[in-house]
Amino acid sequence: MQILKKTYSKNNNEITLFEKLLGIDTVGQVCPTYNKTILIIGVFHGDEPQGKFLIEDYLNKANEQRTVNAKTLNPLTPTLSHGGRGRNRMLFIPCLNPDGLNNDTRQNANGVDLNRNFPTKNWKKTEKNEFFGGEKAASEIETKFVVEVIEEFSPDIILTIHAPFKVVNYDGPAETIARKISEIINYPVQHDIGYPTPGSFGTYAGVERNIPTITLELDEDIDIAELTTPMNKIFKYLALH
Repeated sequence: MQILKKTYSKNNNEITLFEKLLGIDTVGQVCPTYNKTILIIGVFHGDEPQGKFLIEDYLNKANEQRTVNAKTLNPLTPTLSHGGRGRNRMLFIPCLNPDGLNNDTRQNANGVDLNRNFPTKNWKKTEKNEFFGGEKAASEIETKFVVEVIEEFSPDIILTIHAPFKVVNYDGPAETIARKISEIINYPVQHDIGYPTPGSFGTYAGVERNIPTITLELDEDIDIAELTTPMNKIFKYLALH
């Protein structure tokens, strides 16, 4: 994997965009051809750490396998020449809210719920509780970082990892993808999360920009290691379709 972009939170913690490198061709170079760009984001909320663990586990295993493949590369084997060509570009922000993660709080260091801070048509200033959307839309470093990533890399599909509702929520033209993810992880598809979310990321990316956007709500009551297998299948599905 390689770092494409980074910033620092209020408490000087790194927020990083990684790219998962694809296959290696017969001369050991990364294959650069992609069909789509997929963006996957973990830890919007600091008290939902699952995304960071699952993304980092996936990237570390992929990097280990890539290293093994490079060491065993036979330049005379033509079947390796296509490497990762034709697959999707996989971009990851493992932890969008490191300050909240360190403090075990939903909000960031400024007490802002990042999933209410996006510059949507329905953003509004709300009371200062756990869903506080900030003094103004896109006021937070973390929010600005995601907005910049979307503008710079133009993702075709976005997956955000949350907890604890055990549903596959979607915004924008994402129903088909949501139903496939539902099949893999055995959670129901739920188009409406059931309560108002002014300034939410789903509205910003899915509704207002028409990017297929999945909000995957994981089970927080089981060992996170039990989620690695279905999540790796989801990541693989997004990489190939």
